[in-house]
Amino acid sequence: MPRIDAPTVAEHRANQERALLDAARMVLLQNGPQAVTPATVGAAAGLARSSVYKYFSSGDEILFRIVSDALLEWGERVRDTVERAETPAGQVDAYVRTTLALAASGAHRIAVLGSALPRDEATRRDLADAHHDSAAPLRKALTALDNPDPDLTADLIDGALGRAIERIDAGRPHDEIARETIAFVRRAVGLNHRPIRHHGMG
Repeated sequence: MPRIDAPTVAEHRANQERALLDAARMVLLQNGPQAVTPATVGAAAGLARSSVYKYFSSGDEILFRIVSDALLEWGERVRDTVERAETPAGQVDAYVRTTLALAASGAHRIAVLGSALPRDEATRRDLADAHHDSAAPLRKALTALDNPDPDLTADLIDGALGRAIERIDAGRPHDEIARETIAFVRRAVGLNHRPIRHHGMG
């Protein structure tokens, strides 16, 4: 019987699962999504592949978990910052600024790398839904601004943010990209007449 290195079996399982997820993130960042398999993750965590199957049935399930966790954390940080803005226009600015600041910090790498691989269509849909949920604060702000199609506009803004993140990853200064992207988004949603207010990430 494996040694239990926690006060209870439940805590032991939680610790093992956390160790596997930490190892999976490391494997993903270092070697890409194709490398995230029960065998490689188990080896990185110091566990046998058979032990990994007690927690996850496949590499796709591991990828789904670490990417959904990353999206959840990302969404919480964006929402907290957006909700502190005083006006809907300020909330749009805060969404763009915070998203790019998180990207510049490297926080988006897990989501970007991991969300592209899962071969299971249901898993892909679940990740797409998680990503859609993370943009809820933006859609809410656009609705408050009487945008005629908040869903489509939010998707278009996220597309622009994706390209902005690519520029940041390629070495363009984050501050420059953030400034230009905020100006672009403000023009796109008709906010040019409102002053840009700078908000930190918190």
